[in-house]
Amino acid sequence: MSSIMMLRRALLILTSLLTVTWITSIIAQNSTKLWSVVNLSISLHHWNISKESCPEISTILVKSPTETELRIKEILQNIHQLIPPRPYTHVNSTTSAKHSTVTILNPKDTYCRGDQLDILLEARDHLGHRKEYGGDFLRARMSSPALKAGASGKVTDFNNGTYLVSFTLFWEGQVSLSLLLIHPSEGVSALWRARNQGYDKIIFKGKFVNGTSQVFTECGLTLNSSSELCTYLYGRDQEAFYCMKPQNMPCEALTHVTTMNQEISYLSVKEKSLFHKSKVGAEIMKDLEHIDVFQCKKREKSTEKCQIGKKTPAPGGYTLQGRWITTFCNQIQLDTNKINGCLKGKLIYLMGDSTLRQWIHYLPRVVKTLKFFDLHGTGPFKKHLLLDAERHTQIQWKKHSYPFITSHLYSVTEEGYIPQEIDQISGDKNTAIVITFGQHFRPFPIDVFIRRAISVRKAIERLFLRSPDTKVIIKTENIREMHIETERFGDFHGYIQYLTLNDIFKDLNVGVIDAWDMTIAYGINNVHPPNNVIEKQINMFLNYIC
Repeated sequence: MSSIMMLRRALLILTSLLTVTWITSIIAQNSTKLWSVVNLSISLHHWNISKESCPEISTILVKSPTETELRIKEILQNIHQLIPPRPYTHVNSTTSAKHSTVTILNPKDTYCRGDQLDILLEARDHLGHRKEYGGDFLRARMSSPALKAGASGKVTDFNNGTYLVSFTLFWEGQVSLSLLLIHPSEGVSALWRARNQGYDKIIFKGKFVNGTSQVFTECGLTLNSSSELCTYLYGRDQEAFYCMKPQNMPCEALTHVTTMNQEISYLSVKEKSLFHKSKVGAEIMKDLEHIDVFQCKKREKSTEKCQIGKKTPAPGGYTLQGRWITTFCNQIQLDTNKINGCLKGKLIYLMGDSTLRQWIHYLPRVVKTLKFFDLHGTGPFKKHLLLDAERHTQIQWKKHSYPFITSHLYSVTEEGYIPQEIDQISGDKNTAIVITFGQHFRPFPIDVFIRRAISVRKAIERLFLRSPDTKVIIKTENIREMHIETERFGDFHGYIQYLTLNDIFKDLNVGVIDAWDMTIAYGINNVHPPNNVIEKQINMFLNYIC
């Protein structure tokens, strides 16, 4: 019996040894194939990342996307509180410029230069009933045409149908007051809803080129399609732009983009009536007589130099005899010699839209030694470069990246995603950066603008870590034509972006050129103001860097 047990045990051991030998042999024979499979899996993973995006795109995330998302959510909640839903039932229930009343608070027999003039506005509807809620989009301005003088006023909404309108009487003489009802609160609510409802008010078309072949496909900030897409990711925060992938062409073949307006509206027929030309920008203070302002006392002028980081009040300045005079610092009017001296050895980067391109076209008129250098680009939105080799001065303008709206074809290689552009600048005490964006963001949901503003801020913070002496200036949006397509490009959208930008950059050590305030003061309802206003914006910039 024991011999049988021993035999079984021997057979079991032999079987185990044969099994182990067989497994070892199989592994040895296939080890190369096994590791090839593992390596192939890893390689494909990396290949998919680079395939989906452009080669120059950085995929490193320094900050958690969750942090950005939470900040966007917080800002959106604050804006939503400013613009509560106001359903539009009938024109009679909307705010009427004709029926609303204004009263000067604490009127005086004599008004002195420097005094504050306060006016109470009671908003009323077309039946004369007092409104019980606020939210009207108003614009206050004082002016003296004979003196070429103007300044914006400050409007405080008490959210109960009454508003405080405050003017600082900056100059002596006969002053006229204006308060425009740009849109009633019901129109504001409709515009806000319509803005955030879709991305398709603008159509993007991408041009793909492969040798002698070229094809256009649909592109956009978002695309609802089951077709294969090319995904282009930008910067550390991976902002995306998409194009329909053309057949037999790689995604890298995208060379140019153009845009057109799409005939689409998220406003009802009834809501559209609120934005008829006759109803936009109606004057509320028609019957208010002008105010005579006297010198009375000696003017106290600020002696502190205009410098980066100083908080800009509202209003931040006024125009008198065509000049722009700041209210918070001593702005110096620079002549050609001082400008030449200031720009010596400077590297200046202008990043943004065509309102900054105006700067680079104006500067050679003032500084004759600045000459354009041909970079062989094409079209109005190519990169522009000014050089003064003798003084070692370089000034460049580069358009910001998507969304950028124009019927012109523009090269995707010549666009600048602002956060990425900032990351590529070493910076020093002789480097200055001017940034503006907003006009091209107006037709899209506000979160697109908020995300970009946050990304720009984070890039500036990174710049200040490696070069705290670099000077950064933010130029806010200009106001624009009052009767342009309101749903797409109206100033209400710009005003919300103006408030948002001020909030995002409020505690950062940057200079601000308040072009919104300045263009209201000059009374320029033009997205591209005339040269006399461009000159004042540039002079403010030079005061910051000189």
